Amino acid sequence: MKSLLRPKWQNVGILNPRHFLSCHYSTFPPTPTSSDVEKLCDVVSHGIGSLDDLEASLNELKVSCCSSIITQVLDSSKREAPTRRLLRFFLWLEKQLDVKLEDKDYNHAIRVFAEKKDFVALDMLISNLGKENRAMESSTFSTVAETLVKLGRVDEALGIFKNLDKLMCPQDSTTVTSIVAALCSKGHVKRAEGVVYHHKDKISNVKLFIYRNLLHGWSVQENVKESRRIIKDMKGAGITPDLFCYNTFLKCLCKKNLKSNPSGLVPEALNVMIEMRTYGIAPTTISYNILLSCLGRTRRVKESLQILNTMKKTGCSPDWTSYYLVARVLYLTGRFGKGKQMVDQMIEEGLIPERKFYNDLIGILCGAERVNYALELFELMKKSSLGGYETVYDLLIPKLCRGGEFEKGRELWDEATAMGMSLECSSEVLNPLITKVFMPTRKVEKEVSIVESPNRKTGGKMKPIVNVKKGKKLFFPKKKKKGKKFMVHKKKKSKAST
Repeated sequence: MKSLLRPKWQNVGILNPRHFLSCHYSTFPPTPTSSDVEKLCDVVSHGIGSLDDLEASLNELKVSCCSSIITQVLDSSKREAPTRRLLRFFLWLEKQLDVKLEDKDYNHAIRVFAEKKDFVALDMLISNLGKENRAMESSTFSTVAETLVKLGRVDEALGIFKNLDKLMCPQDSTTVTSIVAALCSKGHVKRAEGVVYHHKDKISNVKLFIYRNLLHGWSVQENVKESRRIIKDMKGAGITPDLFCYNTFLKCLCKKNLKSNPSGLVPEALNVMIEMRTYGIAPTTISYNILLSCLGRTRRVKESLQILNTMKKTGCSPDWTSYYLVARVLYLTGRFGKGKQMVDQMIEEGLIPERKFYNDLIGILCGAERVNYALELFELMKKSSLGGYETVYDLLIPKLCRGGEFEKGRELWDEATAMGMSLECSSEVLNPLITKVFMPTRKVEKEVSIVESPNRKTGGKMKPIVNVKKGKKLFFPKKKKKGKKFMVHKKKKSKAST
């Protein structure tokens, strides 16, 4: 009677949870435990010995593997474990009779090895996926294609694309766009156009994305002619180029002119912006920043200031990147006061820049031996409460001490220490007995004096006298002439002058 009143679950060996789960939940995969995952991760990542020793250690473990455990182990060990140990772990799973790998397990493993950029592991797993009649996901192919092209394996990427039907992955608009994007990202536009030509019927709904990728590919090659052709083809197909397309073409044009025709940067870029407006597309700060970046590389100060004023007049408000590009070229060309005004103007307009703004400009000022301007800029940085001041302290403190300003260096050191910062520069830099002081010296031109000298033979030819004042050379006459000869000597410097 008591046995009938006892709950049914008490009839089961409750002290054996595995037996309980196998009896009542036999149709579901076993629930992974954190201990099983930790054991597998420890063996795969921190195991000692060869790959055969790894497999022997895995055989000794009494753990049940399912899809969730496999995914957790791969994700947890991919950063610590070598790729070969991860690959042997997955191949070991394939040989286990009690482990039923699914399509998603293969796809996840392939994406992990693609992230690790291991071509051998990718080739092996994709081959096994085909032998086991598994289906490759479109997202997996996209990752594989991008990785192979980055590794320079363009033929292999195209080979997988041509045999997608054997991997039970359709050649649809998604996979076509993926292979085209991967090829164009590294400038293989000709081969991408071949893929587009042979799959015209599959890209009718993604033509804009295809044209974008082709335009980007020609931009990578800095081929303005072909980029212009793509834009004309878009218009011919009834597709209006959007802001991304025009910005890509503008970047291609500016990079090309930067190398071959710097004087044509501004007029040709403005012509493109006029064309954009005719199609109802207003240039944004990104469009102008592309031009400002190229102008800064050629140290064109006047044009940079004009473009910044043009942005304000046309209603396109400059962002902090615009001010950074202009202030940078001003500092690089020695216009430190004007650069400071540009930074103050940006702050007055309420723009809050990122750390890159201050870090880069402070570095330029320290390199130009203008530490006073760098300190003023650092004060502005601290007022904005951006954080990340350690790199600036590590730059300014040694710079000040090597310039002889040990008091200011000590002040910055104490300031950083009070905020609990750990600096990379040593405290020894604050000791005047250890740190060498390098004072800037001016370049003094060598003075030239002409003195009388006795007659001497010149060999009948004109001999140049080098090491004279820059831009001038003196020659002896070919024929002997009566009178006095002249020689050039360096004027000796007195101790007082030095």
